[in-house]
Amino acid sequence: MSKLLSKYHAPDQNKRTQHITPESANWKYAHFDVYELTSGEKITLPASENETCLVLVAGKATVITPHQKFEHIGDRMDPFERKKPYAVYITAGESVDVIADTALELAVCQAPGKGSYPTRLIAPQDIDAEKRGSDCNQRYVHNILPDNKPADSLLVVEVFTDEGCTSSYPSHKHDTDNAPQETYLEETYYHRLNPSQGFCMQRVYTDDRSLDESMAVYNKDVVMVPKGYHPVATIAGYDNYYLNVMAGPTRKWLFTWEKDHQWVNSEEYAQKHNN
Repeated sequence: MSKLLSKYHAPDQNKRTQHITPESANWKYAHFDVYELTSGEKITLPASENETCLVLVAGKATVITPHQKFEHIGDRMDPFERKKPYAVYITAGESVDVIADTALELAVCQAPGKGSYPTRLIAPQDIDAEKRGSDCNQRYVHNILPDNKPADSLLVVEVFTDEGCTSSYPSHKHDTDNAPQETYLEETYYHRLNPSQGFCMQRVYTDDRSLDESMAVYNKDVVMVPKGYHPVATIAGYDNYYLNVMAGPTRKWLFTWEKDHQWVNSEEYAQKHNN
């Protein structure tokens, strides 16, 4: 099995189903955890030097920090409802308690913080939505914590891709610290499939093919992208959702297209499939 693929497991003693750290991923910036709680259960995340974005993938919760309390937030019980999520940005140096008001699937996204911005609720009305691509390369995006919203390091987005479509495509990369042309961003993909027994395919590869991994990704698995291109392809019968976390030394999403496939962005491709 690829070292870039973290398989889902039932909640451990800490209620975690995924635990990605810079040490386990062999990189520097991005942390990613998923917790599954039953109604009434609670977790405490200690204060650290990281800033945090809590994303309620499914379910409702109460979030309490030393200075704020966000009660009974959450508006979807399944990500495939395609409602915008609730999220909470937590500044570096603050601890947080999360109490599940219902069954809860909680993503904890972290990266180095400076305490520049206060803790805040990110409500659905604060999240921009957009459709990207066309035809067999279209997807629908919720920009939870994009680079035009305040944070020190984190970038967080969720993407819905219908069966038979590609996503994170044409292939692009962001593994070179060379702004304003490209930024170095480590990235995790937390995948959900509908129906849940399905799978999708994800490839991670570099121009010289020194890294070239293709993975069958099942429900609640995580793919790590340390460098290179990283397209996703759905399979007939199954819709895909993924939550992306990106972090690096420069908080800008600047990337480079793979030249061979960039034409899929063109009017030529769109017109070919509209005729």
